[in-house]
Amino acid sequence: MNLNDKYEKLKQIFIAEKKAAVAFSGGVDSSFLCRVAHDCLGDNAVAITIVSPMLPQSEINDAASLAIAVGIRHILVEDREIEPSVAENPPDRCYQCKKKEYGSIMQRAREEGIDTVFDGSNVDDLSDYRPGARALKELAVRSPLREAGLTKNEIRELSKMLCLPTWDKPAFACLASRIPYGETITEEKLSRVEKAEDFLRSLGFRQFRVRSHDNLARIEVATSERVKLFSTDIMDAISAELKSLGFIYVCAELSGYETGSLNRTLTAESLTK
Repeated sequence: MNLNDKYEKLKQIFIAEKKAAVAFSGGVDSSFLCRVAHDCLGDNAVAITIVSPMLPQSEINDAASLAIAVGIRHILVEDREIEPSVAENPPDRCYQCKKKEYGSIMQRAREEGIDTVFDGSNVDDLSDYRPGARALKELAVRSPLREAGLTKNEIRELSKMLCLPTWDKPAFACLASRIPYGETITEEKLSRVEKAEDFLRSLGFRQFRVRSHDNLARIEVATSERVKLFSTDIMDAISAELKSLGFIYVCAELSGYETGSLNRTLTAESLTK
């Protein structure tokens, strides 16, 4: 199928459902999904965002702005508690977290008279370690972007065509992905990472992560942004700011940003499970 065929297939998936809720994080995929949902279903589509310590305020703000721009009704569900099974941070943490979050989204959708919940997983996600996908399957959450055969690049292309401001937004993952498996997740650690990443964003960096290894911050930036990172003034500013947030040591990943870099510690057995 060409891109237009995939786009038409996606729209037909929505039209066939008549009513749908979109699990909305404010990222590239779910933002595109919200636009298509509203185009196809109008007021019979809603966007639902879980407000938790896992999602930084900047992403919540982006989601709210995008919802207004698209015209879709936006529902915020507060969930400030970190479940013990998530806080323990096992290799399947994402499964534990998604099971709870999407359970809350489905419950809120049903209160709106909606039985179908869509998430923004795409074809490219099949090649990555994503234990959360098991939770979506168990809860019968549908992934229309994947069903339509759309890749990340194709979603960006369609988003640009629709003039969505998120078309070139850098990839993002929940804040818990900054903390190595086995290290306890706390709200304080997540807040510290959020503030550290806000600072890097204020310096003009676009694609980056601040990985939190206890009292050590390991910075990853896109390979094209390493030259900027290794400026003496920039390094001094970052070091001072992150240490003021409570990190004792601040270092950089020399090879640059890598999606899911903390998965390197997982064994083949963990990945299989």
